[in-house]
Amino acid sequence: MSCLNTSTRSHPAAFLLVGIPGLQEAQFWIAFPFCIMYVISVLGNVIVLFIIKTEPSLHEPMYLFLAMLAVTDLVLSTSTLPKMLSIFWLGSREIGFHACLTQMFFIHTFSSVESGVLMAMALDRYVAICCPLRHSSILSVPAIVTMGSLVLARGVLLVSPFSLLVHRLPFCPRCLISHTYCDHMAVVKLVCGDATISVIYGLFVAFMVGGFDLFIITVSYAMILQAIMRLPCTDTRLKAFSTCASHLCVILSFYIPALFTFLTYRFGHNVPHHVHILVANLYLLMPPMLNPLVYGVKTKQIRERVLRIFQQKGI
Repeated sequence: MSCLNTSTRSHPAAFLLVGIPGLQEAQFWIAFPFCIMYVISVLGNVIVLFIIKTEPSLHEPMYLFLAMLAVTDLVLSTSTLPKMLSIFWLGSREIGFHACLTQMFFIHTFSSVESGVLMAMALDRYVAICCPLRHSSILSVPAIVTMGSLVLARGVLLVSPFSLLVHRLPFCPRCLISHTYCDHMAVVKLVCGDATISVIYGLFVAFMVGGFDLFIITVSYAMILQAIMRLPCTDTRLKAFSTCASHLCVILSFYIPALFTFLTYRFGHNVPHHVHILVANLYLLMPPMLNPLVYGVKTKQIRERVLRIFQQKGI
């Protein structure tokens, strides 16, 4: 099909999102677990935000970072799921060119923000375990607000050129995106001209964000583990290990699918396309669903507050 805008030779009026290539017949049923994941994500993160806001004792560094993570997860999942479900259930595959660029901006910006918040949470755990007496002075509320602002600014500044570079590129008449959302590389593959700068910049951002954050997280947890092993009490060590394990589960649920998606675009030519797209969807759906569940179960204050709410409602 030809979908180039009549007002310009280079910009398409709209794209068509294929969904999950090779699984079009099963997409109607695949949408149900995706929808359940989205509902759990929205409810879980809203509850976490409500509890942190209404409980003064939770206005501490770890919970403020958790609130940032909840907001990020809500934006990230809402940027993709409603359109994805409309593709699967209603066959509404068309997305306007500028709407596609906007979706791409939000997905990649808040993926960067999520990575930055996970890094900040790892630093918080390091300071809490390795420098407990200085924790409140190092990670004061102004310091946390500054860190959150820098993480958001980094995401916006680094990702904004994605849309600007793509906007200047000439596109081919065939505008089918083999994906469920407007991923940067999926859109760049439709370009007819030289997209080298856009591809190289995408690699630069991936290494600047993911590489830097993963390095800080790895170093932080290596030092945390060293500090835990020096603790004299076995019960204290086990409690610290348990806390770190929950954090690491959240981190791995975000970075493993992200790295798989990133590497598959560039090197995984033998990976079935539907496997690639399914993992790319889980990358945006799994962490927002798991984060409130993991932190809600592992965090005593949040768990007790949720139980009190249900008891008051008679549930």
